[in-house]
Amino acid sequence: MSTVDNNRALYRRWLFELWGGELRVAEEIIAESFVGHWPDQDVRGPRGAALAVEAGRAPFDDVSITLDVGPIAEGDKVAGHWTFHASYRGGLPGATVRTGTRVAFSGMDIVRVDPASGKLAEYWVVSDALGLMTQLGAAGPV
Repeated sequence: MSTVDNNRALYRRWLFELWGGELRVAEEIIAESFVGHWPDQDVRGPRGAALAVEAGRAPFDDVSITLDVGPIAEGDKVAGHWTFHASYRGGLPGATVRTGTRVAFSGMDIVRVDPASGKLAEYWVVSDALGLMTQLGAAGPV
């Protein structure tokens, strides 16, 4: 398998295993020097990434993720467009919908793979958080 194919496979593990709730996989796929750039914070290392994913999933049940485009890989970078589907569990400030309400929102990732370790070294995400908060009744219509 080529390096680019390995990088695509690593991204799929990030998206489907880690974001799928298998938090232990962070130690296998994320470098100790990892920096994840979320819109409101930078997260460091496998533990930081696992905690950020856990916090992102916490208000939701029945999480599933689809990979809509990609993964597109070149060199040490991989990109993908995804959609997050879930039922609202509760706990987000300002949300007014009933628990159990189905929501979906999309986003795009870029990851950088450290060629020496073969693990994720850096992460950037852009997602439709406003669309999600609108579905949850925590923001007005766009």
